[in-house]
Amino acid sequence: MSRCLVHGVRLVAAALLVPSGAFAQETEAHQYHPAAQEAISKIRSPFCPGQTLEICPSWQAEELRDSIDRWAGDGLTADSLIELVVATHGEEYRGFPKRSGTGLLAWLMPPAALVLGLGLVVLALRRLRGPATPASEQSGLTEEERERLDTALAELEAMEQTE
Repeated sequence: MSRCLVHGVRLVAAALLVPSGAFAQETEAHQYHPAAQEAISKIRSPFCPGQTLEICPSWQAEELRDSIDRWAGDGLTADSLIELVVATHGEEYRGFPKRSGTGLLAWLMPPAALVLGLGLVVLALRRLRGPATPASEQSGLTEEERERLDTALAELEAMEQTE
């Protein structure tokens, strides 16, 4: 047998003989300090563009998560941890804008745009309907025509009752 084939057979045999618990321990998620977990979920990864630090698979991200966990164990709050990472890596890695200063605009603009848009839709619908007119003006009947119509309706009702 060739060396590659022998090596492959050994790997397969080793995998079959290893207890399944060994793989389960490797794949279990690491339990971080609650403050660290909160901070990790609110930071964008400096190592994986477009991903949060929480799901970035790189070894650098793993090291940063472990550092954040250690700092949380030392008593830092989630907000302090976020500020520390942002100070080190840059503001663009903040997952959510601040709720003060210019970051406050990022929180206020979407609801304001929604309210403004709804107001414009209501205004446009009112203009499409035209001016509201009272019911008496909508019929276009004069007082004399209204009296004749009422008389005719009364005669019609009287005829229906006699039948």
